[in-house]
Amino acid sequence: MITRLFALVLLVILSPIFLVVALVILIEDGIPVFFTQKRVGVNYTFFQIYKFRSMKKNTPNVATHLLVNPDQYLLKIGGLLRKLSLDELPNLINIIKGEIVFVGPRPALYNQDDLMTLRVATGVDQLKPGITGWAQINGRDDISIERKVELEQEYLQKKSFLFDVEILIKTFTNVLFSKGVSH
Repeated sequence: MITRLFALVLLVILSPIFLVVALVILIEDGIPVFFTQKRVGVNYTFFQIYKFRSMKKNTPNVATHLLVNPDQYLLKIGGLLRKLSLDELPNLINIIKGEIVFVGPRPALYNQDDLMTLRVATGVDQLKPGITGWAQINGRDDISIERKVELEQEYLQKKSFLFDVEILIKTFTNVLFSKGVSH
């Protein structure tokens, strides 16, 4: 309950940024300003994740690394949104709804069967997904799926309030320096 309340407070505090980002997306490419996508939640359940749209409306609904020349689909503001992780701000709505938390494994796409097979085998699927996580700050887009799940399993074993605080602090510094962001 505290997590959801904190997300609501953050949403109110960050509402001016929400409005500016929404307005810029609206001016550049129209509505919708949000992008929703089916993701895998705790215990292999599904939910719709909310993000600011950083790609054009005609972009295929697949992981960015699977697109041929993904830059052709990127909005002018899209690169900045991704670099600063501002496209993830609407994830606060998912926290308020109780679908994700601040720290946990990033929610897999509904069709990432290879990732989910490894998460189920290691018990990581039992964790509620998060906006950021141990794998995010230790490589994000630059590590293999196998390494990602190893890090997520390590998080599962070490999970604590102080470890979550450490991950949140490192996430903030990684975002400032765009560490591990490849697309």
